[in-house]
Amino acid sequence: MKLLKLFIIPFVFLATNGFAQAEFKPYSQQIEGTDVSFKMVPIKGATFMLGASKKDKQKEADELPQKQVEVSSFWMGAFEVTQKEFLLFTDATSDILADGTLNTEVISRPSSPYEDPSKGLGDDDMKPTVGLTQYGALSYCRWLYKRTGIFYRIPTEAEWELAAKAGTETPYFFGKKKNDLSEYAWYAENAEGQLHQVGLKKPNPNGLYDIYGNVSEWCLDQYYADYYTTIKDGEKDPRGMPDALYPRSARGGSFLDDETECRSTNRITSTDDWKARDPQLPKSFWWNTDSEFVGFRLVRPLEQPSKEDVELFFSSMLE
Repeated sequence: MKLLKLFIIPFVFLATNGFAQAEFKPYSQQIEGTDVSFKMVPIKGATFMLGASKKDKQKEADELPQKQVEVSSFWMGAFEVTQKEFLLFTDATSDILADGTLNTEVISRPSSPYEDPSKGLGDDDMKPTVGLTQYGALSYCRWLYKRTGIFYRIPTEAEWELAAKAGTETPYFFGKKKNDLSEYAWYAENAEGQLHQVGLKKPNPNGLYDIYGNVSEWCLDQYYADYYTTIKDGEKDPRGMPDALYPRSARGGSFLDDETECRSTNRITSTDDWKARDPQLPKSFWWNTDSEFVGFRLVRPLEQPSKEDVELFFSSMLE
């Protein structure tokens, strides 16, 4: 399976046949048959320095050494995926067509969580959805593809960092002053131990809200502490290829984290502690009982892959 992924994933990123290339500007995506939509903003591809500068006094060993990489253009969700959006996926009735028949394109849905994955914090449908696994996030993307015909996924670490930095090289896109973080993020100092509705703080220059704080965001990569030592300068669209359930990568920090965890280059690693309260054997593929601080954000590659390559991508990641 690992070998299959090594061939499929880069091909999916680069394939251009299939859907016509869209105009590269912000847009809102309506989920057909519902009143729910979400906003996507363009992130122009660029060559940039991945990782922390040696001058960053808060840097960690896994953020080094910096490497110059090239990332292709993509759209990214202006907001973290909300509970309102994710509930469409978990609600089977959302795939009943107008004539009363069942949409034949439906896919498997999450089982009911053993414990409330938000630990009582998810009391508002405009708060980010939390407590789901990377598998759950990608399954939502697969369902969304069936509903919209457009290939959405979660970002690679390199894509996430390019979008968060917004052309800067400082620890935060707004500079070095940690005291300014409260203008842009919900984190340990101002969140009062609570999740918050998306979009209440200022966005970064790319138009991304809550890119720091509120919830950490799943990335597509396996987490490797020495990942950057394996990347070649000038490498295009790097990604830590998955080969195990743990650890996987997340970014951005959450409402429980201090300011150092919210830096653009900070890397977060999943652990089996995120399922500590799950008594099931095997443990749930869909839910983490103890990661009420993790959600996700969508990306859409500018160059859309073919239908066949999309299915290969999802089958390699989910089956």
